Amino acid sequence: MQNITKLLAFLIIALCVTNLHAQDSINISNNEKIEVLKELKEKIKAEEREKLKAEVEAINQRLDKGEISQNEAEKLKKEAAKKHALNIENRLAIVNNKIELLKRNNSDSTIYDGDDEFRIRIGGSKDAKENFIFIGPKSKDKPRRYDRRTSSDLVFAIGFNNALIDGQSIDDSPYKLGGSGFVELGWAWKTRVFKNSNAVRLKYGFSFMWNKLDIKDGKYLVNNDGNIQLEDFPHNLDKAKFRTTNLVFPVHFEFGPSKRIERKDYFRYSTHRQFKIGLGGFAGFNLQGMQKLKYKNDGDKVKDKIKQGYNATDFVYGLSGYVAINDVALYVKYDLSPIFKNQTIEQNNISVGLRFDMD
Repeated sequence: MQNITKLLAFLIIALCVTNLHAQDSINISNNEKIEVLKELKEKIKAEEREKLKAEVEAINQRLDKGEISQNEAEKLKKEAAKKHALNIENRLAIVNNKIELLKRNNSDSTIYDGDDEFRIRIGGSKDAKENFIFIGPKSKDKPRRYDRRTSSDLVFAIGFNNALIDGQSIDDSPYKLGGSGFVELGWAWKTRVFKNSNAVRLKYGFSFMWNKLDIKDGKYLVNNDGNIQLEDFPHNLDKAKFRTTNLVFPVHFEFGPSKRIERKDYFRYSTHRQFKIGLGGFAGFNLQGMQKLKYKNDGDKVKDKIKQGYNATDFVYGLSGYVAINDVALYVKYDLSPIFKNQTIEQNNISVGLRFDMD
């Protein structure tokens, strides 16, 4: 369990650490680099002109709405024109200096490309996440895949947890609504179902789920000849909490619009800032059931952790779904499997919270 936790922590760190620069020499023709830089000069001019055009349009819109006067609009336009003219001048000066440097060193020799980066990242290609963890210079990346149907991301969910009990409403639950909660941490892959459409995606992976029930009214769980029951605690009980740890394998069909992004050498479907619905379920195994008790005995504070004897269901399964905008979702899951193998009244775990897919 500790090794798995360390692996998940390393994945999070690897996702966040980027742009660790290191000099990596590569053989590049000077003439080829000069031609590229000349093309870059034209792109810089076009880019700054487009930015100026957008600023002028925004100023005109403010003028039409009456937010600024004609004089103020003319002043803002002049300031914008001056700013972008200086931007062009400064950016071209940098490129021209690079060109002059290359001309002075006109032999095709080994030249350090300052744009090369030594990085720690998920994926060893120009298209992130196509391999596992990759450590090395950017120049060693594999060519970008033209169509990538499968992507992956870290999944984290947190929220409220309780139990649906046969013959009782949730208001009459023996478990506190506020004190009971759940946490989920896992890794998920998402695969486009159809070749030429991203309307339906299959999302699958593995997760660790921690479901906690905060028992109220001074009661605690007792195993009576294999039957799990709630009984009054014999001492002054401060807290009684029962937690299960499960390893599960969720599967969801995800529906929703996406934007097709096309480039010269690849295309992608993006669900960024899009509405998504996921419907499916999960199945897996119970790893541990544990009850924590805090109480006073003859004036002394006592803390007990009891990890055996609760007959928690070994094979867990249930239904789950989410409604998401961008990477944040309202998440609901319900265990079809009972919490305990033998229980006088059947009770099933239910959770509601937020789910974050950190792709």
